[in-house]
Amino acid sequence: MPGNRTVRRAALAAALSALAVTAPAGSSATAAPAPAPAGDRSEIPARSGRTDSAVDRVAHFYGSYLDAVTDDGRGALAQALRGHYLTPELRARLANWEQREHADGVLRGQDTPTAWRVTYNDSAMGRAWTRVRLTWGGPEQPRYTHLLVTSDLNTLRITDIEPDTGQ
Repeated sequence: MPGNRTVRRAALAAALSALAVTAPAGSSATAAPAPAPAGDRSEIPARSGRTDSAVDRVAHFYGSYLDAVTDDGRGALAQALRGHYLTPELRARLANWEQREHADGVLRGQDTPTAWRVTYNDSAMGRAWTRVRLTWGGPEQPRYTHLLVTSDLNTLRITDIEPDTGQ
């Protein structure tokens, strides 16, 4: 019997395929690539990253964190990820924010986003700034929130997460 993650991935693939077929001309949705012929792996989407990249570390954190809160709720794994990727000072600030706002400070929301996108913004004086776009809701009516994430370039740990007012 397939696990919850397998079922969700199959449902997501079906939804994305439906979106690609029904997207109006000129929309920003792109059609999914046709299945590659047997043995041809050139058209299969790939993910990669570098362990020395602050942007990749932010992407890895958000991907892992969303998996953890989607699969297990905000339990031990989510806390362990925070402990690994976030500075102690940021964790303390997030705890205060979460108590006051009754929401997840990493996500700046009460629910769990359905997707994330991370892009480089800037770097200077030993810090890197990364923009995180979180997608909420389904593909038919997505809503977005934007975060500005600061990382220390020496440790690659996340030092701040704030709403991105520049969007």
